[in-house]
Order: sequence, then C-alpha cells, then structure tokens
Amino acid sequence: MSKPLKPRSRMVHAGIKRSQFSELSEALYLTQGFLYPDAETAEARFKGENEGFIYARYGSPTVSMFQDRIADLEGAEAAFATASGMAAMNACMFSQLSAGDHVVASRALFGSCLHIIDILLPRFGIQTTLVDGRSLDAWRAAVQPNTKVFFLETPANPTLELIDIAGVAEIARKANACLVVDNVFATPIFQHPLELGADVVMYSATKHIDGQGRCLGGVVLGTQEFITDKIEAYCRHTGAAISPFNAWVMLKGMETLDLRCRAQTDSAEFIADQVSDHPKINKLLYPTRSDHPQYEIAKKQMERGGTVIAVEVKGGQEGAFKFLNALNIFKLSNNLGDAKSLATHPATTTHQKVSLEMKEALGISLGLVRLSVGLEDPQDLLDDIRDALDAITV
Repeated sequence: MSKPLKPRSRMVHAGIKRSQFSELSEALYLTQGFLYPDAETAEARFKGENEGFIYARYGSPTVSMFQDRIADLEGAEAAFATASGMAAMNACMFSQLSAGDHVVASRALFGSCLHIIDILLPRFGIQTTLVDGRSLDAWRAAVQPNTKVFFLETPANPTLELIDIAGVAEIARKANACLVVDNVFATPIFQHPLELGADVVMYSATKHIDGQGRCLGGVVLGTQEFITDKIEAYCRHTGAAISPFNAWVMLKGMETLDLRCRAQTDSAEFIADQVSDHPKINKLLYPTRSDHPQYEIAKKQMERGGTVIAVEVKGGQEGAFKFLNALNIFKLSNNLGDAKSLATHPATTTHQKVSLEMKEALGISLGLVRLSVGLEDPQDLLDDIRDALDAITV
C-alpha cells in the first residue's frame, strides 16, 4: 500500500513473523532454548553479532512480535516486555540508577510504585524526593545535581490527578534527567507521552492491553539505545522477562485494544455525566469533564478521558463498603481496564499501606471508590451504580 496504515490496522498486523507454515494467527513458541547450526553461530549470537534467539529469558519469536507491535503503536524505537507492570517499573528504576543518584517522583502513585520509590530505592543508597506533581515549580525545586530520573503517572491511581507531561519533560531535559511516564490509565490509545517529551513509557499490560483478566505482563518503551543498554541488560540477568504464552495473549488483546478502549470510554463518559450530581456522591472525578481540577491539562494532552472514574461517596468507609457490597454487575477487584466492570476501595486495598498523612494529601479518602468501566451495556452499569448508591444509608 502507498499510504501508511492507521493505528487500528497496525494493532492487528504490526510485528507479525510467520514460520515456514504460513500460519494466520501469530505462532506461540513455548520453548526455553534455541538451537544453533554450529559453534560459530552460537558465539556470534552471544556477542550480539547474529540476530537469532538464545534463550526465552532473553526473548522469543512470540515475545518479539508483541514488542514490535506495541512499539509500532507507541511510536517508540524499541520495547522490552516484562513479567508484570511492576517488573517494568522496577526495571525502569534499577536499570539506570546507582547509589548516590537522585529520583524525583510525583507523590500520586500506585501503591507498589510508591513502595519502590519511597522504600526500596533508598535501601540501595538512591535518594528520592516526592513532589506534588501538579506543580511544575515543585519539580524544578526538587532537582539536585545528582538527579537522574523523573517518574510520574498521569492520570494517577486512584484519584485521576493529572500532570503536565510536556512541562515536566522540559524540566527533566534541563536537568539532564530521564523522564519515565506510567501511561496505564490513559492507555496508548488516548495519550502519547513520547510525543509530549517523555523519554520512556511503561505499561502494566495486565490492564487494557490484555483487557480480559487473563495474564500478567508489562512493557517498557523508549529509544533503541535505552532498551538495549539499560532495560534488556537488566531484565535478562534478573529474570523479569514475560513468558511467551503471556506475550501471545497480549498480541491477541492488542487486536481489539482500540475498539475496547473506545467503547469503555463511551460508557465511562455516559456514567460520569449521569451520576455526577447524585445526592449520595460528594465528588466525582473524570479527566475530560470540565469540573475536573486539571481539565485544561486533560484537553491539552489526552484525546479522551479513559475507562476509569473516581467517586467519593457519602458516609466514609461505611458508605463506601455499603455501596461496593450492593453492586451487582460491577465486581470487586483491584484490577482495571478489564472487559468486566470492576470496583475497588483504594484506601483499604491498593493504597492500604500508604500512610494516613499521604492518603489525605493525595485525596484518597475513606469514601473514595475507583470504578473501572467495562464492556457491558452502559445503561445496565448506570442502573447498577444507582441501585448501589441507594444502599448507602449513613
């Protein structure tokens, strides 16, 4: 074809490597190792002079197809798939940091990401500073001569706080620091951090990329140099690589990623508009609603608001639990981005170990509930939410 393929077409076809059997669906290569025709070829592969495969921990044809497809979609030079989203985040940090280095991160982070930044990195002599990511002045003020990495997620889990990626990227460039963006909530469909100046993008592929609650996976995307010299070198020796089977599931998930995300976002927008003024709700947060505190940032860097809604119900934890326990279609789970609609209570699950002071600073109240909108009929979901809100009697 003379014209380049559009994203939906590339999500079906990009990266395919067919065997001599010319299979239609991507082949699943379940093997730990690979054979060499001679000793010279084995030596060349270990030197990096031959492009063949060595060992499944280093890569496989199935994993390579997933990496090539997601890199094509993201507009990245290269990608490396990991065993989980947290393996991806861990690799982004430890692959490029040493004792004496400094990290600046937004304080609004997923609980496990916060644990790595606030607990694990300092154990290895790496200094960390958490900032109010909404304030560009806070990012500037936190920079030190030894600052090597900036890390943020936007929209943030679970309050959907937004951060100006382009603004932070400019500060990172001046500090000669690497900006890593966790783009899980926005998805590769609705936000493009590399185009906004980020150096590295990471995902928990467990979420929207699989999208059907089947497998764990993660992926890191950036320049070929960064992926080869930092991420591959680290993950190959620490065992964080994704399994071929999980990579195959992610390939299948990518075929419908655009369709699913758009349909789920249609429903999320509909639900947010319908329940925002419900008397049992103190506050509703959705990035592309004009009442979101960072609405202008959402308009600037997100194509649409995504599949997640945050609501603070009346009655604190008691009200939140009554609401959650009364849900029927929405299932209680700490996952998100699934075809099934899911709900969780962040203060007692994903952010349970975050200090009370930090929860208050982040806006993670005892009444906050995170809703991940799935593929069910939006009217059914709306009715389910309204019935559950009626169960709040406090």
